[in-house]
Amino acid sequence: QVQLVESGGSLVQAGGSLRLSCAASGIIFGINVMGWYRQAPGKQRELVATMDSGGRTNYADSVKGRFTISRDNAKNTVYLQMNSLKSEDTGVYFCNLQIVGMDYWGKGTLVTVSS
Repeated sequence: QVQLVESGGSLVQAGGSLRLSCAASGIIFGINVMGWYRQAPGKQRELVATMDSGGRTNYADSVKGRFTISRDNAKNTVYLQMNSLKSEDTGVYFCNLQIVGMDYWGKGTLVTVSS
């Protein structure tokens, strides 16, 4: 089965940057969507950014202009470049893959933004 492993979460100061990575096991074929979701303490999990296999992206309004999602299909890896981080970006960031109607999740990586 597909496994997703996130990395790159850390403690950073407001205004700083981080790059998260998510490596997927195996080779991903066909139409699919990979992306990032996050969950802050006491809040519901929310979409951050997605990219489908055709390169189309979708971003939450709160991160537009600050975050950039990218994919390296040869490495089965999706990235999230996060710039100009704010305290409200704090949370556990989860990698997600949707393919053939199935939904796969990583275990998450913690991002803490201090002010």
